[in-house]
Amino acid sequence: MPNVAFINGAFVPLAEAKVSIEDRGFQFGDGIYEVIRTYKGRPFALEAHLARLDRSATALDLTQPYARAEWTHHVLEGIKRAAYPEAKIYVQVTRGVAPRDHDYSDEVMPTAVMTVREFYPLDRSVQAAGVEAITTEDIRWGRCDIKSVNLLANVLARQQVKQAHVFEAILVNEGLVTEGAVSNVMVVQGGAVVTAPEGPRILSGVTRAVVLDLALKGGLPIQERFVSQADLYKADEVFLTGTTVEVLAVIRIDGKIIGDGRPGLITQRLAASFTSLAG
Repeated sequence: MPNVAFINGAFVPLAEAKVSIEDRGFQFGDGIYEVIRTYKGRPFALEAHLARLDRSATALDLTQPYARAEWTHHVLEGIKRAAYPEAKIYVQVTRGVAPRDHDYSDEVMPTAVMTVREFYPLDRSVQAAGVEAITTEDIRWGRCDIKSVNLLANVLARQQVKQAHVFEAILVNEGLVTEGAVSNVMVVQGGAVVTAPEGPRILSGVTRAVVLDLALKGGLPIQERFVSQADLYKADEVFLTGTTVEVLAVIRIDGKIIGDGRPGLITQRLAASFTSLAG
């Protein structure tokens, strides 16, 4: 089964996919993206991902080359061609190819790229045990709500994760927890689920929205506010949400044990609800 690529309307084997060296995504990071996964071969929350792609495009004054219905068709076709048991779909739109200059012309045609690769979900034993994290300074730009391909700060944070032999880096801005390098962060305090509010300081995840909805439907109080780094360590529970991590307990941060050092009851409950919904 092949890794599949899609470039400006055409499917090609991934090894044959090429983009111009003068593409503004390569030259300036002038582009946006989404990552979608499948469950039993079906893309999860595809409409929500495509809606966010539209919002990111609007925020950057970037022309969307395809309507949502067209993107849906291309995504489904890519999944069919790859024929993996489970797949991870990466969709990227850049402003397009033009001579290198910071400003841009409205006549530049966007570049649309998609890849479909096999996806290997986290082993359930990881979810059952929970993971460790570190904190690091949030040095990203001021519009984190745009899912931009400018990910250098995330790359540096993830390298810290690799060197520390932990699972995730939790980003802290002026003493307040924003999110993870590749996830959103939620804490449980006194029975309430608390997470950073939507706005320019975080990328509001599709899974984040699904989990908050599950919490509300389950009768759990929700508070969208920033939590201090000090309160993070004292939280009853901490968990991550994201397309590839789903709902994942954090049991140790910066060497400090969270709660009793095991996935908490609310985290387990939300993870089970999410698995039931998605699977």
